[in-house]
Amino acid sequence: MFFIIYLKSMKILKINYLLFFFLLINACSSIPSNTSNSCSIFDERYFWYKHAKKSEQRWGTPIYLQLAIIKMESNFDSLAKPPRQKLFKIVPYKRPSSSFGYSQAIKGTWKQYKLETGNKFATRTRFKDSVDFIGWYTNKTEKILKVSKNDAFKQYIAYHEGWGNYKNYKKNKKVIGLANKVEKQSNIYKKQLSNCRNSLSTNKYIIF
Repeated sequence: MFFIIYLKSMKILKINYLLFFFLLINACSSIPSNTSNSCSIFDERYFWYKHAKKSEQRWGTPIYLQLAIIKMESNFDSLAKPPRQKLFKIVPYKRPSSSFGYSQAIKGTWKQYKLETGNKFATRTRFKDSVDFIGWYTNKTEKILKVSKNDAFKQYIAYHEGWGNYKNYKKNKKVIGLANKVEKQSNIYKKQLSNCRNSLSTNKYIIF
């Protein structure tokens, strides 16, 4: 009798663990309800603030710039990919690049990031690794191109075009338009964070 009760208890415990795990994964992977508001994002994803803050402390890249880049690149979709090209405007074809995840980092640059930082288990679908990647990338942009990490416009151009193609951006109206949007969103996030950053720094925001 005791053995039967024990088995039932273990079964219930296993189900509860699986349910908890499912809810945790769902919470980590789903897109925040209001991606235009930094306070709302961190209110829903309390551990994301700690990850973004850690990246800011490590690389000197403002949290609002990290968010603005992710907003433009993937709109906080961990599984985001570039849309497939189409043959004859109908037949689905290959994707234009290997961009993937929150940061839309391509495979080659992601590999370079892992080698240089020693973060060998980093994955593009994890927010923690994505904001650290953005910090690493923008820090290298500052060193290579002498672009301040407070200059959201030029930082995004370097992020989108790459360090080698950065010098040609003035001929590209499309990327200039995107960079203007990132700069605008960065300023919005910055203003929002000034109103909620103190509350975000309380110890209720834990880190995984």
